Amino acid sequence: MLRQLLVSIAISVCNIAIHAVVMEAVLRAARAASGRATSHQSLQLIAVMTATVSVLMAAHIAEVIVWSLGYAMVDAAPSGTDLVYFAFVNYTTLGYGDVTPLQRWHLIGPMTAMNGVLLFGWSTAVIFSILQKTWRTGRTNGG
Repeated sequence: MLRQLLVSIAISVCNIAIHAVVMEAVLRAARAASGRATSHQSLQLIAVMTATVSVLMAAHIAEVIVWSLGYAMVDAAPSGTDLVYFAFVNYTTLGYGDVTPLQRWHLIGPMTAMNGVLLFGWSTAVIFSILQKTWRTGRTNGG
């Protein structure tokens, strides 16, 4: 059990670092874009939010790939399993259907899910914050 927790924590820390770097870049870019005055506030809002969500989705895909690499390193799933699919199922908390981890790695699925839920929550908070700031900036600039 300890080995499962240590591997899961190590992968989670890698994902948190990825997410932190991406969040910093997204927030910096959103601040710069929303600080510009424009007569087309609606288009600016659409552009900022589309870019924000797209970058965050790419970050989540990268994090799923990190989990799949971790699964491969420890042989957490049965031979022949599509590990990216397996990681997506766990990370998004979709749940098991056709693939389950090997008995000795049963905790890795819930740990992946916990990491995914936390990072999705973080992304949601940032999306909402950027939406608010972009909307407010446009209104105070006369948009």
